[in-house]
Formats: sequence, C-alpha cells, structure tokens
Amino acid sequence: MQRLLMMLAAACLLSSCSDKATSPTQRGPALTQRQHDSVIGQSGLPGASGVRGALRVSDSLGARRDRIDSASRAP
Repeated sequence: MQRLLMMLAAACLLSSCSDKATSPTQRGPALTQRQHDSVIGQSGLPGASGVRGALRVSDSLGARRDRIDSASRAP
C-alpha cells in the first residue's frame, strides 16, 4: 500500500511539472552557427581541434575574399 502511494505521489509530481522553465523566451538569444562552432572548438570534446582548424581556415578564406574584393573595386 505504501509503495502504491509513493508511486501515485511521484506520478502527480511529474504530471504537475511544466515546461515554463525551458520556454524559448527564457533560454536567452540563440547562437549563430559561428558562435556554436566556436563554443565546441573551445571545449574539450573529441574533435574540437578539428573544429578550431576549420574555423581558422574559414577566417583565412574570408580575409582573402575580402582582399580580392577590395582590390577589384580599387581604380
């Protein structure tokens, strides 16, 4: 009998929980893909160094693209 009451109490407690604490408005602003990848790269997860390398290459290519664009616009 006591076990049944404990299970009933646990079921009532779980059913009364709401998802208000995890609503999208309270989670904070969403991260961009770049920010998300940066967080992963800074973590100690396996493959994080590969993510850091990919971000470094992406930055390098972006800077090269900007240099080429500015050179093509110069008179």
